[in-house]
Amino acid sequence: MAAQAETKDRATAAIEAEKAAERLTYTGPARWMIIVCTLAAIGLAVNQLFNLRLGGYSFLEGTYLYLLAGLFLSLTFITFRAWGPPSPVVPIHDWALAVIALGVAGFFTATAGQSLDSGWEYAPPDYAIWMSVLFYVLILEGTRRAGGMVLFGIVLVFSLYPTFAGHVPDPLNGFTQPFRDVIPYFMISSEASFGIPMKAFGNLVIGFILFGAVLQFTGGGKFFNNLALSLVGGYRGGAAKVSIFASGFMGSMSGSVISNVLTTGAVSIPAMKKSGFSPRYAAATEACASTGGVLMPPIMGATAFVIASWLSRPYVEIMLAAAIPSILYFFGLFMQIDAYSARRGLTGMARADLPRVGETLRSGWLYVAVFALLIFLMVAYRWETTAPFYAVVLLLVVNQFNRGDRMSWEGFLNVIVSVGRTLSELVAVLLGIGMIVGAFQATGLTGPLANELVHMAGNSIPMLLLMGALTAFIFGMGMTVTACYIFLAVVLAPALVQAGLNELAVHLFILYWGMVSFITPPVALGAFAAASMAGAGAMRTGIEAMKLGGTIYIIPFFFVLNPALIGQGPALEVAVVLACALLGVWFISAALQGYASFVGPLPEGIFGLGSRALLLLAGLMVASPAGGVAGLSHTVLTLAGFVVALLPMGVAWRQARLPSAASP
Repeated sequence: MAAQAETKDRATAAIEAEKAAERLTYTGPARWMIIVCTLAAIGLAVNQLFNLRLGGYSFLEGTYLYLLAGLFLSLTFITFRAWGPPSPVVPIHDWALAVIALGVAGFFTATAGQSLDSGWEYAPPDYAIWMSVLFYVLILEGTRRAGGMVLFGIVLVFSLYPTFAGHVPDPLNGFTQPFRDVIPYFMISSEASFGIPMKAFGNLVIGFILFGAVLQFTGGGKFFNNLALSLVGGYRGGAAKVSIFASGFMGSMSGSVISNVLTTGAVSIPAMKKSGFSPRYAAATEACASTGGVLMPPIMGATAFVIASWLSRPYVEIMLAAAIPSILYFFGLFMQIDAYSARRGLTGMARADLPRVGETLRSGWLYVAVFALLIFLMVAYRWETTAPFYAVVLLLVVNQFNRGDRMSWEGFLNVIVSVGRTLSELVAVLLGIGMIVGAFQATGLTGPLANELVHMAGNSIPMLLLMGALTAFIFGMGMTVTACYIFLAVVLAPALVQAGLNELAVHLFILYWGMVSFITPPVALGAFAAASMAGAGAMRTGIEAMKLGGTIYIIPFFFVLNPALIGQGPALEVAVVLACALLGVWFISAALQGYASFVGPLPEGIFGLGSRALLLLAGLMVASPAGGVAGLSHTVLTLAGFVVALLPMGVAWRQARLPSAASP
């Protein structure tokens, strides 16, 4: 109980810190420091990604990444305090750290060419070693401020791991190297702090974070909320269904579960409670929708861009692969809410209070056009790195003709401050976890560790997947989603791929299981944040969120066992597997809520529990995209699932026709 209370206290502290950060207003020198550094970084990114060669000069990739790191790491010390809650008042020592960070990054920027030519990552001069140590300390402190003590502890241990790797027993035994060799390797090589995570940031993340912020500040969030209201607000449980669409979309833009809960939940949770939903259920709905938003294309979150860089694939492939699992997750959430509403006789919102679809689309055509442009450029031309900048320009230009949501100069500066704070937090974390990647590279441990994991699992793919899911869940409780993914991409993904699983499916599997901690006790940060807003019990909300978002636990196993569920296969196979998965998710949702939408309620008592168990089994059999269970092929297993579902569905149909049945 003490450990559980401590975990809850940490979660509450994290939520309160996020709330305080959302309310921060920077003024004076701090505000202008954020604006100048962020605009400089965006300008650098535009020059680099569009190859403009402004001033007749194009940066080497390493030089470009050092400049970005210096600008945003310095902002980390401006926007995050060393201890205590967030504050817009910047102490003098934080200003000093910001200046030092700029100076150290400037040194590595100026010497990047010489470093590359002379092989400094393996044989640096003494002054480069001392500058590397200083940079290392600054990154550790930035990681602690932005990522918290748990992530700081993990990064610190693994960054020092190469210095004692030879004294660690198998399977973690590796090559030992002196501290003076390890730290310059982290700072100078392209395999550590300035490896794949920072490359993904410099090439992809900046543009999409900027796009999401501009879209939100120009009224995009308001438009999509009104669109959801006009489409589903009038149906039973309409307030919760609106929350699914609105929170899902906003989560896709922000990439942060907690900030999404705090922004959209302020509107959606009171609306759900007013419509008849219990505080606990309203909070769980918001938490699940916000969690799913980070997994939803087209923007998703920073982790999706890291996956694209890690696998050396176009981001559009990651986006399209994530589409089907995202559809299944939100479909399951939608069907559970519909079943919950039908069973309790909850009605929709008053039509007179809802916007009309036509009027909403006419007033918000800009946002539809911008998204169409973004997706067209990514799919047709594969301009993943530059597409968001074109979309931002279109958004800003056309927005000036929209009197209702026209962005002012002050509003534009607020967007830049928001983007700067988000990117500084992300850079500090990425620089830190890049050292984890570098530690495994320096010790030569990645390959042997993968072999050892496969051996420990007895060459059993199900056992290896269960080990992977549990590991991802545990690390997801103490690390950011991006940090959790990168760590497991180094340690776990090679073992799963070596076992014969699809590489892209494996990396999405890790991403999904790193996300479940947001709705799963004992941490459940997303559920706890929503519970505090709804006035509901935190743990009970977490348990409700687990049930409501139940499909998030099984979907990763489905698509990793059959990549057709991430679009990896012939079109006919993808269509058939998706149709079966949707039907299976419908059965599972009905079993969890005790009501089959469009059919009727399941009875109470022992007979009802038996019917729900049968329907849950049927759903798993139909939705499972792989055969081999009990010697049955995929086709036979699916047909058997439909047969099993006949009895509980028949019972629900009969229950619906009883005089006391709730009207759907």
